Amino acid sequence: MDNNITYSYFPGCTLKNKAKDLDMYARKSAEALGFTLEEIPDWQCCGGTYPLAKDEIATKLSSVRALASAKSSGHDLVTLCSACYNVLKQVNDDMQNDENVILKVNNYLKHDDIEYHGETKIVHYLEALRDVVGWDKLKQAVKNPFKGKKIGAYYGCLLLRPGKVLQFDDPENPQIIEDFIKAIGGTPVIYAQRNECCGAYAGFEDESIPQKRAATILANAEDMGADFLVTSCPLCRYNLIKNKGDSKLDVIYFTELLAEALGVKEACNA
Repeated sequence: MDNNITYSYFPGCTLKNKAKDLDMYARKSAEALGFTLEEIPDWQCCGGTYPLAKDEIATKLSSVRALASAKSSGHDLVTLCSACYNVLKQVNDDMQNDENVILKVNNYLKHDDIEYHGETKIVHYLEALRDVVGWDKLKQAVKNPFKGKKIGAYYGCLLLRPGKVLQFDDPENPQIIEDFIKAIGGTPVIYAQRNECCGAYAGFEDESIPQKRAATILANAEDMGADFLVTSCPLCRYNLIKNKGDSKLDVIYFTELLAEALGVKEACNA
């Protein structure tokens, strides 16, 4: 990259608690690739799930505050987590198109001198790699390629759906993580379950659902020859590892692979 680009950065709860290393991998990799992640001050949890009730306003406020903060800084907003990306982008769509939500949210936030109408662009870290860095430049920056490794991309559902709002990739036949795998020197493994839900949220009602879903996903990827899986969803990673049973497949977060490929992983762990 010729010019350093700064993004407002929304890390999300998981990456600031149980998975701090995954956050650090992203930051160090960004530095190596020539863009800066500027963490939003005093951010709050996005809620983890997008509220489906049309009259639900309160749980959207933290997302709007984050979006408004990015707007005030003049930067696009980057996140790593599939769940955060899903919530932020759907709330932003509401703030562009739902007059009821726009009115109520802004009436509430005017006490903090905030007015927001969906001006911020939300960018997933993988989109920054694709659209700003570029796969060719990423490939050139790789110091430790994953040559000979067969890697299965696991998208899950939150990164791709609803497709009309997220517009991240083709919900039925996504390619961005496969392109990422190629750029870091690996060989993508295509398997049927790569964009199916892991069932994690259903575990609150019935623990057998995520167990069965994880077993199906891992068995399918293993049958197709994957050495391991890569995902951008902390919840999917947790669920697949927790319920892996007899499967030998590891599930690795994409920023860890990126940091290793770029040769900055050891510096993160120092």
